Amino acid sequence: MEARAQRAARKRQVLLLCVFLGVSRAGAEPLRYFVAEETEGGTFLANLANDLRLGVGELAARGSRIISDQNTGLVLLNPLTGDLLLSEKLDREELCGPTEPCVLPFQVLLEKPFQIFRAELWVRDINDHSPVFLESEIPLKILESTAPGAAFLLERAQDSDVGTNNLRNYTISANSHFHINVHDRGEGNLYPELVLDRALDREELPELSLTLTAVDGGSPARSGTARVRILVVDTNDNAPEFAQPLYKVQVPENSPVGSLVAAVSARDLDAGSNGEVVYAFFYATERILKTFQINPTSGRLHLKTELNYEETQNYTLTIQAQDGGGLSGKCSVVVDVTDVNDNAPELLLSSLVPSVAENSAETIVAVFRVRDKDSGNNAKMVCSIQQDLPFLLKPSVENFYTLVTERPLDRESRAEYNITITVTDMGTPPLKTQHNVTVLVSDVNDNAPTFTQTSYTLSVRENNSPALHIGSVSATDSDAGANAQVTYSLLPPRDPGLPLDSLVSINADNGQLFALRALDYEALQAFEFLVGATDRGSPALSSQARVRVQVLDANDNSPFVLYPLQNGSAPCTELVPRAAEPGYLVSKVVAVDGDSGQNAWLSFQLLKATEPGLFGVWAHNGEVRTAWLLSERDAAKHRLLLLVKDNGEPPLSASVTLHVLLVDGFSQPYLPLPEAAAEPARADPLTVYLVVALASVSSLFLFSVLAFIAVRLCRRSRAGLVGGCSVPDAPFPGHLVDVSGTGTLCQSYQYEVCLKGGSGTTNEFKFLKPIISNMQFQSTGREVEEYPVFQSDLGF
Repeated sequence: MEARAQRAARKRQVLLLCVFLGVSRAGAEPLRYFVAEETEGGTFLANLANDLRLGVGELAARGSRIISDQNTGLVLLNPLTGDLLLSEKLDREELCGPTEPCVLPFQVLLEKPFQIFRAELWVRDINDHSPVFLESEIPLKILESTAPGAAFLLERAQDSDVGTNNLRNYTISANSHFHINVHDRGEGNLYPELVLDRALDREELPELSLTLTAVDGGSPARSGTARVRILVVDTNDNAPEFAQPLYKVQVPENSPVGSLVAAVSARDLDAGSNGEVVYAFFYATERILKTFQINPTSGRLHLKTELNYEETQNYTLTIQAQDGGGLSGKCSVVVDVTDVNDNAPELLLSSLVPSVAENSAETIVAVFRVRDKDSGNNAKMVCSIQQDLPFLLKPSVENFYTLVTERPLDRESRAEYNITITVTDMGTPPLKTQHNVTVLVSDVNDNAPTFTQTSYTLSVRENNSPALHIGSVSATDSDAGANAQVTYSLLPPRDPGLPLDSLVSINADNGQLFALRALDYEALQAFEFLVGATDRGSPALSSQARVRVQVLDANDNSPFVLYPLQNGSAPCTELVPRAAEPGYLVSKVVAVDGDSGQNAWLSFQLLKATEPGLFGVWAHNGEVRTAWLLSERDAAKHRLLLLVKDNGEPPLSASVTLHVLLVDGFSQPYLPLPEAAAEPARADPLTVYLVVALASVSSLFLFSVLAFIAVRLCRRSRAGLVGGCSVPDAPFPGHLVDVSGTGTLCQSYQYEVCLKGGSGTTNEFKFLKPIISNMQFQSTGREVEEYPVFQSDLGF
């Protein structure tokens, strides 16, 4: 006894410590932690970091958490210190019932990297419940003829504790007729049996009351009592007997309420009331009474409520048949509940990553666990997702699965995935559960901006206003957010001589191009440069496009006359013999225009002449020719005003003055025409006489000549004018001449008359020196170069 007391004291000391810790790291064995029930919440269980051999703070860095099926919240983890704490006071009987040992499994999940550790919390029982009889009074009828040694089975007490704290013994109050025997039917079930020591005499003692005490094995021990009320009845020598002592039946868990479970039958050979049998449960727990009901007259056993295989797999019922004389017989009915696939699989999501970078390699998106409360094939499960998705399901330990990316994703192709995880069991019929997971693909700057065109051609008319919008470039980026925001810039020109910074600018936000200053077509007809488009990603990506700007010509240059020169010096005088035929080439006006196209197409027009109609100008090439045959009556000096006009809009023009001198013959000396007549010299008398005589003779001669000329003029009046020049082919206008190519016409003529001095009355003239020149002109008005081809002298 002393030894038992010492052992009990040691157990109490161990229970006061509250916590028992056991950890096994070998193979796949779970970590085990022991704790006594009724331990206060917040009790330290163990240091999980030490048990997992992790450093301080590593649990927090790896995203640790506690996962449990039905016991969520019983255990708390401090990731910073690694301490494992009890969250609340535990009641072993509520958590595990009669199950021993009471093991509460849970898992430790580490997310980065993914790892799972199994653990178990073992709850030790303490003696916190006393044995309890379901009925406070146990009625018992005994025939007075019953021989000593007869045994009567009594209702047993129930104790919620397990192990040594469970029911251990029964005692009966002191009396002279009975003693108590205790029988163990296995599984720790002790039944009291009342044994008759001395025969009863109903006339002497018709009723007897005893106290039955049930004692558990706890320290200190707890007990419970019930009153046994014994009625002594007349002799009934046959007790009811069941057809079979044990009935075994199988009932599907989906059987409806009221279904027949079994039918028991007992018979009694006595007659009358002693042979009438009544059926009832004997030693029925609350669970049995709530689940089954028995017909007291027929012995048919029916379901009172629905069965659930996941809660209870079998029931053992004791049915008593009692006759009217108080004798009874007993049988056992074992009801095995068969599993039906009535529970769909469950998916428990442990972690979920809401978004995945599009260029990431294999990445864990979600961690989840599946379970099925059924058994056998009904609890076997298969997980699957859609086949057309770049994701994979990978199984792990303890029905854990990870959803990972199969390959790097592309946000530009698809920015969001709706993944349906399907869990199907292998029952008949199979049940399934679906869970939707949405994964967003976050953008990475993997696409450079793309211009809508590889090259752009823009046009701007010269003499534009500064800051003129001349066009736009546009680029798009298939990325998102800042990675798709595009800025534009001018790239350094390849030609270092091109002043790009002073010509154009670009709006960095929208790609609009502006001319910074007025452009001059004559100085710059076109220029090219590169435009860059850069996004705001990190690192930034860029692309470029070529832009060509063409300067359009405007009519901003007036025609420039190359010949005759209009430089303010002595005027150029053209000599025309009076004997010249109609269409005689007097001179040719040569002009150029710095513009191009139709702005450089020139036309010539005679505005004013000393004698209108005597001379004409060809509108296409500027040739001045005689309109008809000259006569002696025509004035010797002529002044022609010509207009040179381009074809621009509006047209620009220039004027040129041409002096023409009519001569009778090339033997006469050609002297510059004075602006004012010189004062005549004083003549002597002899000379006057000679002049008068000569004038008389000459007048007669002159009259004859005039008569002759008059006849000739009448004959020649019918003669047509001769002249012309080739006209350019279409589409060049018929009244214009194009001088834009070289700045000159196809042929030019220059006539020079020079006087060779001498002492005689006969003078020699160097006359009609045609000079065919190739003249090159530029739009900037450079000096004309003349190259003589040949020169001939004529003497008279």
